[in-house]
Amino acid sequence: MNRNDLRRTDLNLLIVLETLMHERNLTRTGEKLFLCQSAVSAALNRLRQYFDDPLFIRMGRTMEPTSRALEIHLTLTPALDTIAAALSRTSEFDPATSGAVFRIGLSDDVEYALLPDLLRQLRIEAPNISLVVRRTDHLLMPSLLSTGEISLGVCHIRELPANAKRKYLRSIRPTVLSANSSARPLDFNEYCNRPHVSVSLNGDMTDYIDRALDSLGRQRKVVLAVPQYSALTTLLADTDMLAVVPEYVADAMTRQGNLRADPVPMALSALDLSMSWNATLDNHPGERWLRSRISCHLSERDMPLSEIHTKQAAA
Repeated sequence: MNRNDLRRTDLNLLIVLETLMHERNLTRTGEKLFLCQSAVSAALNRLRQYFDDPLFIRMGRTMEPTSRALEIHLTLTPALDTIAAALSRTSEFDPATSGAVFRIGLSDDVEYALLPDLLRQLRIEAPNISLVVRRTDHLLMPSLLSTGEISLGVCHIRELPANAKRKYLRSIRPTVLSANSSARPLDFNEYCNRPHVSVSLNGDMTDYIDRALDSLGRQRKVVLAVPQYSALTTLLADTDMLAVVPEYVADAMTRQGNLRADPVPMALSALDLSMSWNATLDNHPGERWLRSRISCHLSERDMPLSEIHTKQAAA
């Protein structure tokens, strides 16, 4: 095909093809593209005629791609990314007047403790934009970025898709939360002996804390695992349970009263909180603006609680 042949090609069909590759379902594809199912079916029929291949074969409730569809998808996705990036460079972004919708992914700790201040700033600078937040973590982030369901995400991340970029924002320093009103510092034996609450989107009962304890020949008892941090304020009240949270979550919760924060009485490595985004949106004016605001307002500026605890203990 030469470039003149592109005039006879409906590029919208390629968007349908790419979305079908991710969704494997006509109804979900239609919902994502704001099309009725009959329109998606019609588009698929045109694609089948164009490529002279079934492209997708129904197997139960899913549409499985043929080898030809997989081959097309390998070259289609980077081509569409390039087109989108080229078009984005021709547009301008004025935060004061823009009504853009940004779809971002945030881990629960970031949504609970850091999003409120960020949102207040964004509302001042760009009162007409909208944010759609998806809950994510290190397991979900690569897929959400690859499929374009989010343009950027903020969480602790281990691996990224090949076409993604990352920027370090701050350290995630662990801090112990409890309802204990005692002025006595929390020691290591008490930390191991008291019951613990774990916060995990996936329902995991163990994490890097348990691995660190295991290396010391000790263990803790996790009696409850919950999917979000916002529940801790109520759950810890009037109990002897402990929860290890990032220091910025502890800071937000202790400001409400009723909870206290202590340093973790053992050596734990700090994790990195990073912002990740699709590299094809590097030069998108609106996305560049949003990344700059996130970097400005979520990067570490104040002294963390762990350093405050150290100074207090030395005083």
